[in-house]
Amino acid sequence: MTGSRVSTGTSTRFEITGAGGADMELLRAWADEEGWNPGDSDRFAFAVADPRGFLVGRCDGEPAACISAVRYGTGFGFIGFYIAHPRFRGQGYGIQLWRAGMARLEGRLIGLDGVVEQQDNYRTSGFRRAWNNVRHEGVPQDAGGVRGVELVDAASLPFDVLAAYDRRFFPEARDAFLAAWLGLPGRTGVAAVREGRIEGLGLVRPCSAASRIGPLYAATPEVAAALVGRLAAEVPDGTVAVDVPDANPAATALMARLGLVPTFEAARMYTGPAPELDLAGLYGVTSLELG
Repeated sequence: MTGSRVSTGTSTRFEITGAGGADMELLRAWADEEGWNPGDSDRFAFAVADPRGFLVGRCDGEPAACISAVRYGTGFGFIGFYIAHPRFRGQGYGIQLWRAGMARLEGRLIGLDGVVEQQDNYRTSGFRRAWNNVRHEGVPQDAGGVRGVELVDAASLPFDVLAAYDRRFFPEARDAFLAAWLGLPGRTGVAAVREGRIEGLGLVRPCSAASRIGPLYAATPEVAAALVGRLAAEVPDGTVAVDVPDANPAATALMARLGLVPTFEAARMYTGPAPELDLAGLYGVTSLELG
């Protein structure tokens, strides 16, 4: 997700480097301070997605700003973690990171999730809104089940089945990231299966605040509701958050039925035509930082 406030300026000692392990933890801490509530262990899967895709700007050696510019396949990229630390805002460091991130993804279709107050700035860089991802939070009510559908541990299914299913909802294959995302400790992945065919997939992960569900894919609202209920049951207090694309009205209606309320939104924006995705089956995006 992106959202730093930047302005022009100069620095005599400003250097942009790749992020190391300590930097990845710092990115998570900064995102938490912004109220974005990233997953506790998201950074481990992020680093697998594109080890060189995370940049840090340092002023006299001190981290001042960050951005992720992650490459997927040969034609897609995603911008996230665009943050200038409050103490360094208004001095031009953020815009230098922005330019470096965009340069890394040059020639690709680029996506991002932009906070409301920054969307005009992204439009000046060629981004156009495709839909809004609206975070819904709460303890789901009356999720129910679905006749003929079994909810199983996602790890019990062949990984190539999960990867092929994920490909319906994302512009490029992302097998390494997906394997890490599903396999990190402390997470619960659940698949909905009907007669040997996958009809839904969801994952819940611990965060500083509400546990996040993402992705959330489903053939029907009933399957999505069953997955939400099953995943929320894994959370000690039952409180979950789902980033729901408003391009799927059935998903928005389902969140209201479950008693989850909107708390935050960001616009999914692209530099070109939005990729063709199975939006009717997309009930919750995987990550606002990496798509």
